[in-house]
Amino acid sequence: MEIHLDMVGGIAGDMFIAAMLDAFPHLEGQVARAVASLREFAPLGCSLHPHSDGVLRGKAFQVHLWKDGSKALSSMRRDTHPHTSWESIRSRLEQSDLAKQVRQRAIDIFGLLAVAEGFVHGIDPASVEFHEVGAWDSLADIVGASVLIEAVGAVRWTTSAAPLGSGRVKTAHGVLSIPAPATAHLLLGMATIDDGVAGERVTPTGAAILRHLCPPSPPRTAAAAPNPRNLVGTGTGFGQRTLSGISNHLRVLCFEANPEPTGEHRLMHVLEFEVDDQSGEELAAGLERLRAHPAVLDVTQASVLGKKCRLMAHVQVLVRYARLNDVVEACFKETTTIGLRHRTVEGIGLKRSIQEVTIDGHRLRVKVVQRPGGLTAKAECDDVLPHAGQAVRRSLRARAEAAALREALATHA
Repeated sequence: MEIHLDMVGGIAGDMFIAAMLDAFPHLEGQVARAVASLREFAPLGCSLHPHSDGVLRGKAFQVHLWKDGSKALSSMRRDTHPHTSWESIRSRLEQSDLAKQVRQRAIDIFGLLAVAEGFVHGIDPASVEFHEVGAWDSLADIVGASVLIEAVGAVRWTTSAAPLGSGRVKTAHGVLSIPAPATAHLLLGMATIDDGVAGERVTPTGAAILRHLCPPSPPRTAAAAPNPRNLVGTGTGFGQRTLSGISNHLRVLCFEANPEPTGEHRLMHVLEFEVDDQSGEELAAGLERLRAHPAVLDVTQASVLGKKCRLMAHVQVLVRYARLNDVVEACFKETTTIGLRHRTVEGIGLKRSIQEVTIDGHRLRVKVVQRPGGLTAKAECDDVLPHAGQAVRRSLRARAEAAALREALATHA
């Protein structure tokens, strides 16, 4: 499964959990049990409930403290939260009853926060004292997110650009600009957008989850072949704030890849041109040299009629995706054409390999192809041609192909 995070309103820990549980409601119990297991930190509980902002429906997630057998308000003021050291959080998480993989994810996410906080305050991450993100609700959000990430087991996470927001936010360090310094550090290298809507759109916890799932990567130098996917689920999670002119929600889109076709999906270029002023012998020699070019996959030729019913040769060349310019130069060099056309196409090629076998002291190359029904083999014509007599060539070809298949089957076994 692949999951895309569409940050319409932004992202926070509770928004991530709410959106994921809207898409995967059967995981609600796992999240609740994990949150309840954090009793070493505080007597915590959580609840998921339907929510609507008047336009869209979805879910909202809340964490609460149990006090004297009843729920305390989950909207406790942030300045009432105790300061908690990163060393203390990590130590208690390591000793918690959480599953090993969940525990490690939670530690990793908190570690990202510790590095960011240490950087903006100029201290070692081990010395960081968490304030807002050290509170019980942020602890529950990170642990709940870790449970969901592990349970879903997505092979790939992607994200839309993160909305920067604007304005000021009150923190334990005083009034700070939005995005908060630690949030901005966590978003370094990631795509962002300023959509003109003010407010804290990405919280430190949300940014840490985002970076954990979608770390920045260098841009690709070549376009990747598109991968068709089936959309199999969606989820909408609402934040606690109301934004001006936009719904404050995070949407998750869940995809399953279509079954892989037999063979290798690839991009290639098609070059086409016509020749009407080159002798057949010279054109044949030029096309043979094109076929031998390492960037050329195939060359075909057909007879067509041009202007004034003049007979011409139509040439089509298949080119490896990243080598277009090299082959264009070769086409102009080996033929008399003065112009050509090119386009990019998608193709699927069966996996193949060249096996060299020895028959009666002669080395022959055999192309072995993996087909849906099994392996097939074809001896290279050029390696068989030097032998006189069609019966000899036919026998040599059959024996070489059989030997290549035996070697290939032994390798696959």
